[in-house]
Amino acid sequence: MLRVLTASQMREADSRTIEAGIPGLILMENAASRVVEALVEEFPNLSAERIVILAGKGNNGGDGLAVARQLLVRGLAGDLEVILTADPDALQGDAAANWRMLQAVGGRVRVAPDEAAWRVARGAAVRATVIVDALLGTGLSGPARQPAAEILRDVRLHCADARIVAVDLPSGLPSDAADAEGEVLDADLTVTFTAPKPCQVLLPNAARCGRLRVASIGTTAELLESLDGDRLYVSEPGDLAELVAPRPTDSHKGSFGHVAVIAGSRSKPGAAILAGTAALRSGAGLATVITAQGAAPAIVGKTPELMTLPAAELDDGSLGPDSIEAGWLERADVVAVGPGLGTLPENRRLVERLVAEVSQPLVVDADGLTALAGLDAWPRRTPTLILTPHPGEMARLTGLSTAAVQADRLAVARKLAVEKHALVVLKGARTLIAAPDGSVVVNPTGSPAMATAGSGDVLTGLIAGLLAQFPAAEPRRVVAAAVWLHGKAGEIASERWGERSMLAGDMLSTLPDVFRAAR
Repeated sequence: MLRVLTASQMREADSRTIEAGIPGLILMENAASRVVEALVEEFPNLSAERIVILAGKGNNGGDGLAVARQLLVRGLAGDLEVILTADPDALQGDAAANWRMLQAVGGRVRVAPDEAAWRVARGAAVRATVIVDALLGTGLSGPARQPAAEILRDVRLHCADARIVAVDLPSGLPSDAADAEGEVLDADLTVTFTAPKPCQVLLPNAARCGRLRVASIGTTAELLESLDGDRLYVSEPGDLAELVAPRPTDSHKGSFGHVAVIAGSRSKPGAAILAGTAALRSGAGLATVITAQGAAPAIVGKTPELMTLPAAELDDGSLGPDSIEAGWLERADVVAVGPGLGTLPENRRLVERLVAEVSQPLVVDADGLTALAGLDAWPRRTPTLILTPHPGEMARLTGLSTAAVQADRLAVARKLAVEKHALVVLKGARTLIAAPDGSVVVNPTGSPAMATAGSGDVLTGLIAGLLAQFPAAEPRRVVAAAVWLHGKAGEIASERWGERSMLAGDMLSTLPDVFRAAR
């Protein structure tokens, strides 16, 4: 997982890196080198492009000036021009040093410190095929002010044919916020330094960064992890290494855990099928679905590899508090409950009993969450509890409106995780995994096609299956990996069946592709 840094944490990281012995000028040089490398990879015939670098007066502008110099001295730019949106005399420190070095190598620069000067210089930007955005950096507070606001607006309106490569973050984005005020220059590619910023991993701002490339410029991973303050992370493919490693040759089904899925009813056997099958597809050695008697035949007929325990059912064909007999869960390593269970008072009492009595890690989803939302006080438990709400379910759990949940997903998920000492998976675009210690992981995978019935049931089974296989691993890491795999399976299924036609069950058939690709 990559740590995500706020603007203040980023300043602290840079300061401590400089104190450790790497001068700020070298950090700026390294940043420029990473941008040049990205440009070379992105544009195979870079010297044929008309490149304009927009440079402001701060360190972000200094990065842009260093990019211009490196392109020139390495002979990579045939048509390159810098538009400096500040008086050169106002530049300070490392930015001023890079201004002097750019002059020394004969860089072509237009100086446009105000709106009038910009209107003269903007013709160069309009003709550009590549614009390197080094105008505003992580120091921005509030909306962009003039002349930057006019520059961003003009580029947005009149430079539609140019590809935008942002240095550190697109100008106009507030580093720490999920949404922006005022003008923003949407990027095709963003090269950010040291660590992602909150605006680059949380929607809607994350979508304005284009493809995100995180570049190391000298700060160590140990230093990043030692920084105080909120702990926000983003999942990455490397998190899956342990989960997709080759299995020992002497493995047997008992080596990979047993999942018990308490789900389904006579009218909703599909939820149990999806959750149970996902547990097996995740690699769990065994999965038993404990379900209503009337649902069991449909489950076995669809996935014969699933074991079933048909339980006594209520008149409506669902499970009640006395349906689960003593001893049925003793052999399970992980228990999942909720999909297709029903919302009668009797169904709710079953969930309350399970939360209080189950000694294994417990994954609660769907109707199980509705049951918890109706309790005045939750039963206390020490084993791992994983809650997987969508925004509507989160609203019921917290007493907030769905709109309030969506307005501050990060804070809402973190608060519930800390209060209930649970892992909270707040589903949706950029699903969040919040832990009891207040840390939150942002999941970058997924597709709009996953907004369909049954997607959550697949995730429930996937989480339970991976937890059963890796009981010694940190639960937060396993759950975050399950969410990553689920999203990637949705992406592949969406490509195969289309956003409108994809079914949740289609993700079960793409999970093997995801596991193979992750090796």
